Amino acid sequence: MANFLAHINIMPHAELLDPQGKVVVKNLPSLGVDGVSAVRIGKHVTISLEAASQQEAHDKVEIACKKLLANEIMETFDFVVEAV
Repeated sequence: MANFLAHINIMPHAELLDPQGKVVVKNLPSLGVDGVSAVRIGKHVTISLEAASQQEAHDKVEIACKKLLANEIMETFDFVVEAV
């Protein structure tokens, strides 16, 4: 068994409204940050796991994303798995 670390990004689908992102865009100028036209806010998840191979680690992370971490109706996800 080897140790792996997965970096997972989960974002709302591009066609869905992101009210949190809109609030950030609206308030950035008051902080002196001008010129920002759009912000999308999502989640970043890291998972440490053991697996027999890189492919097995990838498969485990994909299952975790599809069945628990991401709501595929409203969100997309991508991830990278690295050996540690």
